Amino acid sequence: NDDQVRKDCWTIVEIMQKATQAKPEMWGSNIVGFGSYPYKYASGRELDWMLIAFAPRKQNIALYIDAGFEGYDALLAKLGKHACGKSCLNIKRLSDIHLPTLKKLVNESVKHKLRKAQ
Repeated sequence: NDDQVRKDCWTIVEIMQKATQAKPEMWGSNIVGFGSYPYKYASGRELDWMLIAFAPRKQNIALYIDAGFEGYDALLAKLGKHACGKSCLNIKRLSDIHLPTLKKLVNESVKHKLRKAQ
């Protein structure tokens, strides 16, 4: 239901905005990103990239969360119904997941990216 997806997205905006202290910005045509950090490719090329983001899709909501921090797998185990894509975490609706765990995932992902960027 579109109304539920819209409500869920506004809740995700609040969670990500609080974690980054940054306003939502469009990255491309359908990704809502928060904050930025200097991302460096192996080639040495550097660009600003979003700290965290999400995208409402037809089948689910894709959450772009950095998976490389300690405790990530344990948090995923407590999250609830989700699927992992190549670079994102997919959820159908917020009612399927444990919201405090999602908040912790978002917060830890942001902290991890900021530490890596230093």
